[in-house]
Amino acid sequence: MRLPTLWPTGLLALLIAGLDSHWLSSGSARGLTEGAQWTSGRKSAVRDQVRALWHHGFDSYMRFAFPLDELAPLSCTGRGPNWHNPADYAANDVAGNFSVTLVDALDSFVVMNDPPGFEEAVRKVIRWVSFDVNTKPQVFETTIRILGGLLSGHIYANKTGQPFYLPWYRGELLDMAHDLGLRLLPAFSTPTGMPYARINLRHGVPKGESIDSCTAGVGSLILEFGTLSRLTGDDRFEKAAYKAFFALWNRRSDIGLVGNTVNIFNGHWLHPEVNGIGAGIDSFYEYALKWYIMSGEVEFLDVWQESYASVMRYSRSPDGYWYRSVNIFTGDAQYSTVDSLSAFWPGLQVLGGDIENAIKAHLVYWNLWRGFAGLPEVWDMNFRTATAFQYPLRPEFVESTWYLYRATRDPFYLDVGARILHDITRRSKVDCGFAGIQDLRINLQDDRMESFALSETLKYLYLLFDEDNPLHADDSQWVFTTEGHILTLEPHLIKPISSARKKLRRVENNQCPAYQSPMLAWDDWDSDGGLRGGIQDRADIDYTRELVGRAVSEFDQKLWTPDGWCLIPKHELYTYDFVLSQDGRGVPEDLHPSSDKMETHPDGYIVHNVTGIRVHIVSRLDGKGYDITKLGPYAVKTGQKIYFNDSTLATAPVGAKVQTTSSKRAPEIGLRLYLDYVDPMLQHGGPGNPRMQDVITETSVVAATALFAGDPAADPPLRFGHGHGDGVRVVRFPDNPLGCSEYSEVLVDDEAIVVDRGECTFLEKLIFAQRAGASGVVVLSNEEHHVNPSAERGELEAAGPQLNDVAVVVLRKSDADQVAQMLDAAERLGLGTVKLVVEPSGSPAEHRGEKNEQTQEEGQSKKQIEEGPIRVLYLNNHPLLNTRLIV
Repeated sequence: MRLPTLWPTGLLALLIAGLDSHWLSSGSARGLTEGAQWTSGRKSAVRDQVRALWHHGFDSYMRFAFPLDELAPLSCTGRGPNWHNPADYAANDVAGNFSVTLVDALDSFVVMNDPPGFEEAVRKVIRWVSFDVNTKPQVFETTIRILGGLLSGHIYANKTGQPFYLPWYRGELLDMAHDLGLRLLPAFSTPTGMPYARINLRHGVPKGESIDSCTAGVGSLILEFGTLSRLTGDDRFEKAAYKAFFALWNRRSDIGLVGNTVNIFNGHWLHPEVNGIGAGIDSFYEYALKWYIMSGEVEFLDVWQESYASVMRYSRSPDGYWYRSVNIFTGDAQYSTVDSLSAFWPGLQVLGGDIENAIKAHLVYWNLWRGFAGLPEVWDMNFRTATAFQYPLRPEFVESTWYLYRATRDPFYLDVGARILHDITRRSKVDCGFAGIQDLRINLQDDRMESFALSETLKYLYLLFDEDNPLHADDSQWVFTTEGHILTLEPHLIKPISSARKKLRRVENNQCPAYQSPMLAWDDWDSDGGLRGGIQDRADIDYTRELVGRAVSEFDQKLWTPDGWCLIPKHELYTYDFVLSQDGRGVPEDLHPSSDKMETHPDGYIVHNVTGIRVHIVSRLDGKGYDITKLGPYAVKTGQKIYFNDSTLATAPVGAKVQTTSSKRAPEIGLRLYLDYVDPMLQHGGPGNPRMQDVITETSVVAATALFAGDPAADPPLRFGHGHGDGVRVVRFPDNPLGCSEYSEVLVDDEAIVVDRGECTFLEKLIFAQRAGASGVVVLSNEEHHVNPSAERGELEAAGPQLNDVAVVVLRKSDADQVAQMLDAAERLGLGTVKLVVEPSGSPAEHRGEKNEQTQEEGQSKKQIEEGPIRVLYLNNHPLLNTRLIV
């Protein structure tokens, strides 16, 4: 790909000047064959390499370190707490003198399908591990590594009908987990319910213990503590973790951000009061989404959706690829550093359904890995340099790679995994296990193998190449904890949603769109319209490399082509705020709207007067539009709807200066397109002839109408879509695909002209079509949400009244692609002409077969909701899909 001339002129010079000598050359990847085919045999071979590497580490721990907590791989010994220096938190927060590595690795035997190894490990844990120890580990680390490992091991050892069931097992691991939970509970005895960061497992909270803690440490306990309560019937653990979680969340700022560090006694955020996605906060977001997945507790889904929207609005960088630290009260950027823990974020985005943004974020970490053959602990995006060069074999980047491969099945992520395996093996494997890296620049090794190397890093790497792993076929509500432990709840342990909450939230709006890889459109390719490319074919693949200042490798250059292009990122906001008014004029916000303005409803809310009400709008992850998530002072939950009953409210976008033929025109109409003639011989196929099942002969779509010119649903009808009763012919002109110039020497007879969106305004497209004799224009959009074109009053007056006889409609991308395929087939195969018919009813909901919402309210609003046509509200051309306009 070639760099566009639109990039800043000094970019390449800064890039070259900013490349530090510590960056590894592209030759560091020459041990791999990038882009080679991934056959099932090759994947199995790499999987077996990962298994062998894992066993090398685990066997070394058992030989040289057990029953101590961790392996010291360079000195071939074990290591436990630093008894001589209690302030050595780096060691003592994890090493509690309870064989951390063994417990943490229990369910890795499950992932690697090793029942004998699992059974032996369970026996050793039962025999050797005790929590009656005079140590002071961190509550968070002990919970995720030890409590999580015990619970996951118990679930598999106790469950019949699967290979890891142990007939002799009598719940010993669960008993140990309960004992550990009881020893951790005193940490929650604070005025806020937020736990102390550390606790002595034998004596409780020491006097003078610090009352500061990080958000992740306070708010990332619900998975393990909730599971412990459900399995034992002792609800104290779940209640404590629940209270701590919401003690944090309820102290979020007005813009929906939590801070990094908190005083657990008074709940105040501590300096510097910043938010990000990395160290100190990371797993708070993770546990909000995953506990909802496990338990179905919808309030955790609300936290995930609101917190994600705030992060995407304030923390996400202007180009949309990386995430900054921002002030929690203002959203202003504070730091431009990215830490290695934040590499978990793309995986969480996949789990939440936002695959496109996950791909972007992952590409940044991938280019950092390529430069260092590891992921440095801290990287400064402004200065394009690392400020901390350690890599202790952290799992987060591997985890996100696995999630993205399962979501996209793009072999690019297998290439990434192979590179990770190659670098870890080459740089970290030693005779007595494998070592973390103190300095990636000089490959200075650390005499420590943290337990997460076995419980997460190599576990995710193994799963990446193990296509037939049972976990990939398990569609139950299991999750990986932040330490990579597998937790799940049997159906009888899931609490049913209360009748009151069920009434309030009738349908959960869980959006999980399918991933579609980039399309490389070749006009002369097969009938499917082009080749499907992968991650390496993205137009932003080179931008992310330039973003971190990475040198060009030989493999990068092989992918370049003179016809390629690079994307200059321009992302849309994820959230919007508007103060509504009835006529588009600016009005002061009504902070306390009365019941005359809005009232509750069994489905959500009814708004009788929109003036001054602030709405918070969030992009839907399925790409189909937007939802209102806040209405004035109230939160709008998933499954709720907002009914607008303001009689002065028009369907025109707020703030747009438009001239409409009718304030009641519908924002959407139904269109039917069909092939008017088909050669009967084609129905049977034959040598060189396509078969009819491969050709779209008829389709129905929903089009967005313009807020100017003729109304396609008017009565009496326009020529557009009606003609002589069988519709109008649809045409397009290859020499004027955008419709942004005069149709030279072309006169059409009431046909509808199909044009692509872009380059000129909708009004200009319609003017040129009207001059050529067309009845209207069908615009094929490149976006998935509906757009209602508008125009300035002065422009419409200059165009003249003749525009009231023609119409313009816009098709969203998925519908536009179908229409384009139909036209392609008709032209290429000579099947006849395509005709367009406006469906008889103007209500798009009727075309979709939607039913009116049934409510329990009395009075006129109830009648309107039940009997009126279902229409959604459009705000600045955005369809708000959880709204209903009932006037």
